Amino acid sequence: MRRLLRRNMGLTLLALPGIALLFLFHYVPLYGLLLPFKQYRFNLGIWKSPWSGLDNFQYLFNGSMLKTVTRNTLGYNMVFIFLGMFVAVTFALLLFELGKHFVKVYQTVLFIPYFISWVVAGFAFRALLDMDYGVFNKLLNNLGLESVMWYNEPRYWPFILVAAEIWKGIGYGAVIYYAALMGIDSEYYEAARIDGAGKLRQAFSISLPMIKPIIIMMMILQVGKIFYSDFGLFYNVTLNSSLLYPATDVIDTYVYRSLIDLGDIGMASAAGFFQSMIGFVLVLTTNGIVRRISKENSLF
Repeated sequence: MRRLLRRNMGLTLLALPGIALLFLFHYVPLYGLLLPFKQYRFNLGIWKSPWSGLDNFQYLFNGSMLKTVTRNTLGYNMVFIFLGMFVAVTFALLLFELGKHFVKVYQTVLFIPYFISWVVAGFAFRALLDMDYGVFNKLLNNLGLESVMWYNEPRYWPFILVAAEIWKGIGYGAVIYYAALMGIDSEYYEAARIDGAGKLRQAFSISLPMIKPIIIMMMILQVGKIFYSDFGLFYNVTLNSSLLYPATDVIDTYVYRSLIDLGDIGMASAAGFFQSMIGFVLVLTTNGIVRRISKENSLF
């Protein structure tokens, strides 16, 4: 053991900052798992606060809005996962067919939205959807149509939120799948061209089967977060309009408002614990299904 430690001392010291950050941000906070089962009081701290059993979870499950926010959370995330994956893979295949000089330009253009904060994006969408000065209403007026009160009409927002999520995440997903495509041996494509296969046949017969493990891995990881929502998307882009709650309220925004109104940390912690446990079970379940179908493509 000592000999091994001496031999790898340089690498160990190099990895030490990462190990310290991992311990600090992933293991130390595990102490907070007591909060969902505590009636937290600031003057007593976590350990000395009285136990509350499952009272915090009763608040979550007995809430009148739980059915709506759960439906919205699952519905949006399922669309984000499958539609987002389809769009990202499609753009990765298109990038793969471009010359290297053009790829850098298109990669940059696609990837820029990923770094834009949802706060900034919220103002951009307001410029498009504002009742009086929005670009969309100006276009409708020029066509002789009436203005739409976008922030008062829930029926439009499933499409707006899906478009916003795809716009922001398309670059990140496309780069991942494009990197996987770059790792495919070019001899496969040369042999396919000799056999007379066109670009579409090459994509379905070579590109997609070769990156299937990456697609499955990304899907499993995203399914594990299906009970989590991008808070910035649902809070900032919608401007937290109460009229849109039937179509835009998700678990994260619901818990946030409950925490702001009630100030009960235990209830908010219970919601986070519930989301984490469901995500953990979903990862195991999805991986188990994939393992039964194709063992080599499973995570573990």
